Amino acid sequence: MDTKLLLFSLLIFVLNLPFGMWRAGSKKFSWQWFASIHIPIPFIILIRIFGNVGFGWQSYVFFVSAFFLGQLSGKWLRQKFFPKDPSESNSGK
Repeated sequence: MDTKLLLFSLLIFVLNLPFGMWRAGSKKFSWQWFASIHIPIPFIILIRIFGNVGFGWQSYVFFVSAFFLGQLSGKWLRQKFFPKDPSESNSGK
């Protein structure tokens, strides 16, 4: 397995964490929700181009997985550490 592919997958995962947190706090299908999903995409394309990873199918598997896992982990972090309602927090349970 290529270490460059794993390194860039990790970078894409970390890049998507704040956007997943933003998406979790936005109303579904609002402009902020769409922006939080689509703003990281040009950065991922730049990583592909300047990182000389290419656009082979094997890189898509890693990068798309890292993208969605980063978004979902960001959502989880927001729900865990910044709940809308204090009763949602698990700290008192």
